[in-house]
Amino acid sequence: MLELTMAAVSAADEGATAGMLMADAPSEPGAVLRVGRDKSVCRLATPDDWLFVSRVHLEFLCGPDGGWQVTWLRGSQADPSSEVRLTVGEYAQPIAYGGTVPLPRGGSGEIVVLDRTAPRSVNVGFYHEA
Repeated sequence: MLELTMAAVSAADEGATAGMLMADAPSEPGAVLRVGRDKSVCRLATPDDWLFVSRVHLEFLCGPDGGWQVTWLRGSQADPSSEVRLTVGEYAQPIAYGGTVPLPRGGSGEIVVLDRTAPRSVNVGFYHEA
């Protein structure tokens, strides 16, 4: 099982969790959870006017072994207007535009999508059951 929580945070409401959304999916090969602006395909949707987030920005995919990975999908722009970082415990790493990173089994962490032009972010917490 992969559990996700998402909060859209702007400078005005930093620390607020009122807008927190949750989604989960069983760890079955081919299971998918998506984060982005397009509510028709994303289980966790950001505000429509947050254009630093693509229609489908992050895709969490369960592989054949039951392990999950996250991909920062390439959008319509050659140069993205956001940055994406993965944090697990004390370890933090950027995720490359179009890049994929495995999520630790039995672990939790956070993926943050940062707007390069304004003080706002999309914070996606995850928990991947072992």
